[in-house]
Amino acid sequence: MNPPATTMPLLLASGSQIRADLLRGAGLPFDICVSPVDEDEAKKRLSKDPTALAAALGELKAQAVSEETKGVLVIGADQVLSCDGRNFDKPRSMDEARKNLLFMRGKTHTLHSGVALALNGEIVWSHTELAHLTMRDFSEKFLDHYLRLAGEKIMKSVGCYQLESVGIQLFEKIEGTYFTILGLPLLPLLAELRQRKVIPS
Repeated sequence: MNPPATTMPLLLASGSQIRADLLRGAGLPFDICVSPVDEDEAKKRLSKDPTALAAALGELKAQAVSEETKGVLVIGADQVLSCDGRNFDKPRSMDEARKNLLFMRGKTHTLHSGVALALNGEIVWSHTELAHLTMRDFSEKFLDHYLRLAGEKIMKSVGCYQLESVGIQLFEKIEGTYFTILGLPLLPLLAELRQRKVIPS
C-alpha cells in the first residue's frame, strides 16, 4: 500500500539510506535529491560547536536543494559526534575506526543531530537533539572481534557502530531517542509537518 499523498511534495536532501528508511517507515511519501554541499569545506568555515555545526550542516543541505526546487519542502539533516572536546568525522579506514573506538572506550560521547526544512530557498524550520552514549570499557580482544563481525559498513557511521546490529555490544548506557541516534530527530519533524498541514494531524 502506498503512503497517502501530502499537501506539499517532500524532498530528502540526503543520500543516507538510514534517513530514507526512517521516513519511509513513518509513512511519508518523498523523493530524494542528494545535496551538493561539500561537508568538508563547509566544516572549515562553520562553528566548531557540535550542536551548532549539526544544525548548520542540515540547514545548508536543505537550502542548497531548495534553491533548485521551488514549491517543494526540502528536509535536510546531519549529525556530529563529540567526545572529550573533539568532533569526529566518519572514519576513512578500518584502522581509523579502531583508533576512534579506542578513544571513546569507557567514555560518554554525544551525538548532535540536526534537521531542517527549507522552502523556496529559505530555511523555515530547524531543530537539534542530543543523545548521550556511554561505551563500556571493552577489551581489545573484543574490539578485534567486533571489527571483524561488523565489517566495513561501520565506516558509514560517524560513531563506527550500528545500534540496530552488533554495535549495541559496545555500550553500557544510552540516553536519547533511537531516531536522534540514527541522525534524524523524527518526532519533532513529524510534529512540524503536521503543524504545517503537510501531513494529516
